[in-house]
Amino acid sequence: MNNDNLLWKYAGLTAQFLIGIGLFTFVGLKIDGFLKLKTPLAVWVLPLVFITAIIIKVIIDTSRKK
Repeated sequence: MNNDNLLWKYAGLTAQFLIGIGLFTFVGLKIDGFLKLKTPLAVWVLPLVFITAIIIKVIIDTSRKK
């Protein structure tokens, strides 16, 4: 694979990661505000689920193909 293609692939993954973290944090804030929770539960849980999904996706994408 060409180095430029690899660079763009990981740049795209980074952009998805940053936008996803921001979006899930924003949605978590709105959910916590709507439910009037004293502990910011959704702000912690939603980004954590997103990070876990991204890590699983990276592991699957970078594993050796048979």
